[in-house]
Amino acid sequence: MILTSCNCNKKAPGIDLSNMDTTVVAGDDFYRYADGGWIDTNPLKPEHSRFGTFDQLREQSEEQVKDLILNLSKQHNAQGSVAQKIGDLYELTMDTVRLNREGVQPLLPYLQRIEAVKNKSELSALIADMFRNGSDPFFSSYVYADNRNSSMNIFHLMQGGYSMGDRDYYLDNDSNTQHIRAKYIQYIETLFRLCHYSDEQAQQAAAAVMRIETALATAASSRVELRDPVANYHKVELAYLTKTAPAIDWKVFFQTIGIEDIKELNLAQLKPIAEVSRIIETESLDNIKYYLSANLINNSASLILNDELDKAHFDYYSRTLSGTEQQRDRWKRAVGNINGTLGEAVGQLYVEKYFPPAAKEKMLNLVHHLQTALSERIQNLTWMGDATKAQAQEKLAAFHVKIGYPDKWRDYSALEIDKNKSLLDNMTAACRFEYDYMISKFNQPVDKDEWLMDPQTVNAYYNPMTNEICFPAAILQPPFFSFDADDAVNYGAIGVVIGHEMTHGFDDQGRQFDKDGNLKDWWTPEDADRFKERAQVLVDFFDNITVIDTVHANGSLTLGENIADQGGLQVSWQAYQNTLKNQPMPAPIDGLTDAQRFFLSYATVWASNIRDAEILRLTKTDPHSLGKWRVNGALPQIDAWYEAFNVTPDNKLYVPKEQRVAIW
Repeated sequence: MILTSCNCNKKAPGIDLSNMDTTVVAGDDFYRYADGGWIDTNPLKPEHSRFGTFDQLREQSEEQVKDLILNLSKQHNAQGSVAQKIGDLYELTMDTVRLNREGVQPLLPYLQRIEAVKNKSELSALIADMFRNGSDPFFSSYVYADNRNSSMNIFHLMQGGYSMGDRDYYLDNDSNTQHIRAKYIQYIETLFRLCHYSDEQAQQAAAAVMRIETALATAASSRVELRDPVANYHKVELAYLTKTAPAIDWKVFFQTIGIEDIKELNLAQLKPIAEVSRIIETESLDNIKYYLSANLINNSASLILNDELDKAHFDYYSRTLSGTEQQRDRWKRAVGNINGTLGEAVGQLYVEKYFPPAAKEKMLNLVHHLQTALSERIQNLTWMGDATKAQAQEKLAAFHVKIGYPDKWRDYSALEIDKNKSLLDNMTAACRFEYDYMISKFNQPVDKDEWLMDPQTVNAYYNPMTNEICFPAAILQPPFFSFDADDAVNYGAIGVVIGHEMTHGFDDQGRQFDKDGNLKDWWTPEDADRFKERAQVLVDFFDNITVIDTVHANGSLTLGENIADQGGLQVSWQAYQNTLKNQPMPAPIDGLTDAQRFFLSYATVWASNIRDAEILRLTKTDPHSLGKWRVNGALPQIDAWYEAFNVTPDNKLYVPKEQRVAIW
């Protein structure tokens, strides 16, 4: 068993008292009470727009991966081996002398391919080839499970094609958004000048890009609208797509990306794809070329090719959008390049050194305890009927649990990394390798053992279409999990993370998929209405939170994550209570009761500092609430927290019991 009850002080406390600020009353600002010491002693460095305990663990993972890569570079690696590919790609990314000497020359052949287009009939093949090369003009696409037939992969076509950072940056008119738009125009002009276009051409290009991208954004659904899986699923025949967007020769497009015979697809959003066709029909060929070139240059600049492109990309996407003052160390971004291209190959090395097989089995046991607790909570719900409960229990029992690393590793033998070629050419080859790998799954059965995150990733996920929960190896470390910490601390951290991902299967989106991952309504109408009524309480609660100045949180955008936080806390607390049955009450450690340690451990996970610009950006774009409100917004919904810290109606965070959210 990974965690057992303990009524002694033999285990390490797990709570670092220096992280706290006990001058603050817990019931007035629990975030500051639990994390104030950490916040004060971890000020933001110039390279960070936000930095928290999550980010500390991510940087630890980066350091570990860097050491693995450097060890590979010290040995002789056979040509074509995974070690050779990892080592050479790292050296290519780190060789700033060569990159600056080459400048934008590696980009020019790709730009010339765009410039060589003589008429609009040639655009379909060009756009398709750009997708294979890692760009994404006009729309987004991927191959994955059919929402209503989750055992088979289908082609999904979605809105996209705007690069400013979010749809609303093109549409909102507050002063901050207007500033961001002005900076984006300057950024596009800079990119073109760096690629040897004249000032006049750069200005024409920026104007064309803004006009086209604004049209795409205007037609696009909002992030809140995208949260409705039913509204974003339209399985259509190819003839319907051809009629909707006739300006693209879809037969040529699909043949170019490697699909010869496509009969139907999911046209996720109808209006944006129709808008793509209108733009191609009405814009001049020159303006479309400017748009495609901008998409290419922008994506290439993110690969840290040379100092000038790198600086331009940083100035807009990090400095303007997030307030970051300084670029991250180059080696960290080189590690990012490698994780993005050879992620599972690196992951295999990572788990061999940092994640023993025994840890995987112990984590599976903990997940089982959390499943049991969630099952008990479902069974005891007073607002849900028996028929819906039975379906919910079936879905919970069918969870596919992934811990640490995949049982089968990817084959990278077809990917060629040649250090005699430019970094851009190698990264383009990697993009084509990855895109072709995705396309190979078209019209094939879904591989439910495939991982969507690499083991060295500090994160976790729930996937509704495979009904799976996944916890990569890198997250299974302090502050989330420690073999030395007492049970209350581990349940408050990794236990809540596990419960959080489980609850995603029953949040406002996940609840619409059945135990097999199909988009299917398994709720009685009465139970669905009661769920929506309770979820709306959470929406209203977060809508009333002021995150900065006059800007409020977006309760609709963050609903799924807020439901999962609230559910994760309830489920893990119950799982922890189950370990105490027929056991002596755990003794206080460092003056803290076990209940206090549980909630302090949860809060520690979200300790962070953040810049004002990043608060604004994340509030607009991130489905997760800010760290402060994952504490001060989630805990006031939990009855046990009130008892643990003697929170009364006189405290600022107090929410009357009848107004607290009670879903899962």
